[in-house]
This record gives sequence, C-alpha cells and structure tokens, in this order.
Amino acid sequence: MNDAEYQRFTDAASQCQMTNAAFLAYAVDKAARDLSRTAAEIATEREVLDEVFAARRHLGRIHGLFNQVAKALNSGADAPHLDAAAQAVLNAARRMEDAADTLLAHRDGGCPA
Repeated sequence: MNDAEYQRFTDAASQCQMTNAAFLAYAVDKAARDLSRTAAEIATEREVLDEVFAARRHLGRIHGLFNQVAKALNSGADAPHLDAAAQAVLNAARRMEDAADTLLAHRDGGCPA
C-alpha cells in the first residue's frame, strides 16, 4: 500500500468512526460475502490494465515503424499517406492517454482531469 492509499484508508476508517483494524476487517468481510462482485471488479480493472499495457507495446512498435519510414524518406522514397497515418497514430495515443487518465481517476476515486 503506498502512502496515498494508506491515507485514503485511514481517512475512510476515521470517517466511519472505526479503527483502521476494524475498518479493514469490515471491508474484507464485505468483500468476502460477495465474491462474484469482488472478483468482477478486480478482473475488470486487471483486464483494462492489460489492454492499456498492450496498447503501449503496440505504440512502441509503431514508433519503430515510423523510424523505418523516416529512414526510407531520407533515402528518397515516397510516402503519400504518411500524414494520415501519423494523425491516426497521434489520435490513438491521445485516446490511450485519456483512457489511462480515466482509469487512474476511477481507481483513485476522483474525476478524470
């Protein structure tokens, strides 16, 4: 648990007028009573994170391909659709960044920036 998570945990316990131990025991018991919901929430977040990391890997590969395009252009090759391809990659990167921001805001209990 990092410092921000611990602070959120202790603030929640305090707001409920419970000790940290009592709040944790209550939260664990509540999660254990509805395992299908608990598992679904955990799985959903894990699946989303897996997709974000996969998208990041794909963007890394695209970066390598753009380096090859730059090398070809420097050798005199023609790339008539380069601007459209670059714009599509930029749009994908922005969507990925927005999705990551939304995921983090949801995880932290806040609103997306």
